[in-house]
Amino acid sequence: MTPDSPDAPGRPGYADVADPVTGEVRLCASLCATCIFHPGNQADLLPGRVAQMVRDARACAGHIPCHSTLDTPAPAICRGYADGPDRGASLTLRLGRALNTLIEITPPDHPVP
Repeated sequence: MTPDSPDAPGRPGYADVADPVTGEVRLCASLCATCIFHPGNQADLLPGRVAQMVRDARACAGHIPCHSTLDTPAPAICRGYADGPDRGASLTLRLGRALNTLIEITPPDHPVP
């Protein structure tokens, strides 16, 4: 990852899904209620936006954080992205699995606006 990568610490939109003390990587245990990977367009995103987010994440070996966890003290990787065909592109997911530090959290009941 380079400092200008979309998921680099300090960049707008960056969500640290790993606990800096324990090294645990948070992953949503299920899709949140309005996950962008549910069928349809519940989040009212522009056409092609989800595909672009996936391409951006894949391009930097990153991931997509769950939008429902972004304004919480413990952001997590989106379950829809983690279960998709691009999950192997995420360095964070691969490391969490390899080091056995991947923990599943229950997504918040109500998405953050």
